[in-house]
Amino acid sequence: MSPPLSLRTVHATRYVTPLREGGSLPAVIEADDDGLYVMKFRGAGQGPKALVAELISGELARVLGLPMPELVFAEMDREFARTEPDPEIQDLIRASEGLNLAMDYLPGAINYDPAAMRPDAALASRIVWFDACISNVDRTTRNTNLMVWHGKLYLIDHGASLYFHHDWANAGDAATKPFALIRDHVLLPFATDIAAADAELAPKLDAGAITAIVDLIPSQWLLPDPAFADEPAQRRAYVDHLLQRLAQRQVFVEEALRAHAAHV
Repeated sequence: MSPPLSLRTVHATRYVTPLREGGSLPAVIEADDDGLYVMKFRGAGQGPKALVAELISGELARVLGLPMPELVFAEMDREFARTEPDPEIQDLIRASEGLNLAMDYLPGAINYDPAAMRPDAALASRIVWFDACISNVDRTTRNTNLMVWHGKLYLIDHGASLYFHHDWANAGDAATKPFALIRDHVLLPFATDIAAADAELAPKLDAGAITAIVDLIPSQWLLPDPAFADEPAQRRAYVDHLLQRLAQRQVFVEEALRAHAAHV
């Protein structure tokens, strides 16, 4: 059995600046550990499910050994809204009082540009496999959601992954389908070792590892849903879906291989 996982909890002490590149209007905050973080707001338009996707996918990436900035829970007081002149941000802060999710800020990091940096084929293949597994629609040339920091790639922004949880009635079917949008993945042209990535990564995501990650989800982020009798049933549904996705992974692996071959 995998040991219980945990995320640190920090308390926001200063709202530094909004990051208007993201549709959810994340922000750089300073916390009580003197660190800077990029915080995703629970009250943003995508709602708590975006934070659930960020948390699950980010920690899955960490289990797989993919480069991810640290994720932390971030407590925020609504009083921050009093000193914020932008009414839109005021409303966002008030709607997000309490527990949010934040990622370690990488000072000086730049957006990944495939024309400027050719990634290692093995790493590119692992990231492509991972994004096909979690159905991540948001790692394209238009929006890479990859940062380069000290010469290394880092994965960010997984709120658009796991889109099955927006339609639980059809989640079972979604688990067995290929991920056709992998054809738009920014790293696909460099992913020459997808089959090797599959053999390396899939064994790391067993039921214990996935359950430990799903158990991290704060109860207040799991909104009531008519598909489930209670919260434990909703948590089990996440675990069951991901395990089914892995059991049927040949479907998305073959789709990724076909998409890569089309780029050659």
